[in-house]
Amino acid sequence: MDRSLFRFILRHSRPQQLVLLALIFLSWPINYLLLDLPKSIINRAIGGEGPPFFMPIFGIEVPFAVDQVSFLFVLCFTFLVMVVLSNGLKYVIGVYKGRLAERLLRRLRYILYAHVLRFPLPHFKRTSQGELISMISAEAEQVGNFTADAFAQPVFLGGQLFVALGFIVVQDPWLGLAAMSFYPIQIYVIPKLQRRVSQLAKRRLREVRHLSDHIGESVGGIVEIHANDGTALEQSRFADRLGTIYGIRFEIFRRKFFIKFLNNFIDKLAPFFFYSIGGYLVIEGSLTIGALVAVVGAHKDMSSPWKELLAWYQQREDARVKYEQIVSQFDPEGMLDPALQDHTIEDVEPLTGTLKLSGVGLVDEDEITRLSAVSFEAGLDQHVAVVGGPGSGKEDLGLLLARLAMPTAGKYEIGGHDATELSEAVTGRRLAYVGPNAFLQSTSVGDNLRYALKQRPRRPADYADDAVTRARSRDMMEARITGNIDFDYLADWVDLEAAGIAAAEELTPVLLHALALVEMRDDIYSMGLRGTVDPVRRADLAENILKARVALRDRLKEAAYAELVELFDRESYNANATVAENVLFGTPVDDRFNLDRMAENAYVLDVLRRVDTGGGQTLYDRMLETGQEVARTMVEIFADLPPGHEFFEQFAFISSEELPDFQLILSRAEKAGPAALSEEDRTQLLSLPFKLTPARHRLGLIEGEYRSWLVEARRIFADDLPAELADAIEFFDSEKYNAAASIQDNILFGKVAYGVAGGAQRIGELLAEMLDALGLRGSVMEAGLEFQVGVGGSRLSAVQRQKLALARCLLRRPDLLIVNDATAVLDSAAQGRLIDRVQEERAGRGIVWVVNRAAQAEAFDLVVVMADARAAEVGTFADLNREGGRLALLLQSD
Repeated sequence: MDRSLFRFILRHSRPQQLVLLALIFLSWPINYLLLDLPKSIINRAIGGEGPPFFMPIFGIEVPFAVDQVSFLFVLCFTFLVMVVLSNGLKYVIGVYKGRLAERLLRRLRYILYAHVLRFPLPHFKRTSQGELISMISAEAEQVGNFTADAFAQPVFLGGQLFVALGFIVVQDPWLGLAAMSFYPIQIYVIPKLQRRVSQLAKRRLREVRHLSDHIGESVGGIVEIHANDGTALEQSRFADRLGTIYGIRFEIFRRKFFIKFLNNFIDKLAPFFFYSIGGYLVIEGSLTIGALVAVVGAHKDMSSPWKELLAWYQQREDARVKYEQIVSQFDPEGMLDPALQDHTIEDVEPLTGTLKLSGVGLVDEDEITRLSAVSFEAGLDQHVAVVGGPGSGKEDLGLLLARLAMPTAGKYEIGGHDATELSEAVTGRRLAYVGPNAFLQSTSVGDNLRYALKQRPRRPADYADDAVTRARSRDMMEARITGNIDFDYLADWVDLEAAGIAAAEELTPVLLHALALVEMRDDIYSMGLRGTVDPVRRADLAENILKARVALRDRLKEAAYAELVELFDRESYNANATVAENVLFGTPVDDRFNLDRMAENAYVLDVLRRVDTGGGQTLYDRMLETGQEVARTMVEIFADLPPGHEFFEQFAFISSEELPDFQLILSRAEKAGPAALSEEDRTQLLSLPFKLTPARHRLGLIEGEYRSWLVEARRIFADDLPAELADAIEFFDSEKYNAAASIQDNILFGKVAYGVAGGAQRIGELLAEMLDALGLRGSVMEAGLEFQVGVGGSRLSAVQRQKLALARCLLRRPDLLIVNDATAVLDSAAQGRLIDRVQEERAGRGIVWVVNRAAQAEAFDLVVVMADARAAEVGTFADLNREGGRLALLLQSD
């Protein structure tokens, strides 16, 4: 990266900067005419005494043989034309500058992100994510905003000053001297004051980054903070940082406003001289009124560009400081050579031969030896186990073999090539690596698997609309202009050949096979049941699920299953569903009908008020009374129970933290009556009955005619639903697939009954039986591929994340698979099964497996025993398993 901001700007936008300067130079004569024409209008057209009149063109007066009124309008319309030209030119300059700034900002962010992808792995241990994110997003934007103004703005503003000052001098040299007299003082003093502000700004930037790091640490270590009662300590540390930033910012404000005060004071002194000296000259007859008015107007026009020029100087210093700090952070030692990330390589030949390490050493950034003189050789068709105790260097060896760490000594060869010189196109396609902490992208299971097959676009995107095609072409052109990669992200990137298939239709079975290898079939099946299906895109699957619904309904008529599920019926109340679910009788599509916030929904409340329950009361009144009764019961039951008691889980609609609030509401209701309660109190009470499930909570509050009132509310809700809310809910219909509900809910079309022993398990078995009978298990698993894994795979367990990462590696069929202690989270039996499955799948293809138990190495062709950062023993398991050997010692400690 260029160390100088201005060098970066010139390197990537020199022609555009010259175009900007040319446009600015073009504006100078127009600006002069705009200053000179008002004087001529006043002195010549309005104050003139008959023809001939003279048309001023840059100081040269051309006779104009017209009457006085015509001359006035000629000058006025000339002035109007100049105004249009001036503002039109400013518009063109502004748009051009905006596009230039955005292109340079895009280029800068791309360069920074590209540098992040070349950072050595140890650098990420010393640099926080928050700091990098802040620099690429917020700080880079401030630098980018300045890039278009770097040269154009001082020339543009300086030109305005020069034109205005030149005009004043032409009118009267003394007035010109008065106008320019204070600028030398400002030019000398302001930069000195601004320099200290820039230093403070640099310090503030560092402190804000530390603040960002602290927030990131707190989010990442929230469990430890709570477990160690560290909230007071962390809040104090945070407050201390805020105090430091406050002091710096206050000092910046104090100095900036002093600079502003000084500028304003000096700026207001000039009119004093104009009015005094200029007025004297007018009285003496050596200066006209029009000239004085024009001079005052010209000086007024000078004020704005001068202030903006000072602001530009301040912006320049801020941008320079930020750019220099960004460059220093994004250029660490040991960065990957950009030549190793060659995106032009399309096909990579398979690696054959051997894996060979000769005296390989690895020393980290803290000068700690991770590997020392490691030497061994293995065929790329062999299965190699690496064993060792904690700190033996086995994990570092795994990283080095995957070329995720570069050797600092010795030589590492793979397939006859120096591994340090291989492009990532080779190591990323012919090798596969899974470590102990697999990271998944925040997308679906299927997309995470397919990630292993996406190195470059394989087939162009099929855009149905020509307009979209043209728009994407323009996007690619902009990418090239700004130095970005011009691959179409929306193209088809999946390398089918790498997966061993010829057509895209064959990919899903391959994905499911990879998941089966790592024993994730049941997990994906479960995810599929909880997933949704688009009935338009997968009409066949939706139709088959409806068939499964009918078949299940028939089975539920059998005595063995009759009590397991309470089916939905539009005319009947479902005791195993909440009151909210009964009223909606459908699945919310979005938050407009959030089941947890029904008491706040205006339409729902209107529906309740329209249900007459007799005795002058509506369903709204009844539910408010029910809310009071529920709150009273909960307070009585839970008042003496400790937080976390199992009853709180059973009555999930109220928590131990909420009990005091409801006690206060009940107290207010008893004293002043329910009618005196505030809207907030009413909402809290009303929220309770919506969460009641009669079969589960068994409070006897939603019984008999109460249920019929709720069914009536259901009818009114559906019949009178406003058009603007029609798409907010998917109603239950026995003959229709519910796109907003899960596959399991669509098949059940009802609620699993509470209190039936083993009910959930029996229903699960029945569902599996029905799906297998209809041949739908595979379709459900396909739906499971669309399950969203969450940020970093947070919706999956640690075991599932590791299995999915291993399946992703197997999918690509690499020449060498490196498993670096990736299965330690599994139990011993699961690890053994996984090793056997993977070895069987990869017969004849290389594996290096860093195992966490030495006994697991018995199944491998070659064993490398690591100790003290060295390959202490290399051989077969049988040869190394001898008394007194290091492998034998490790086996004893297992």
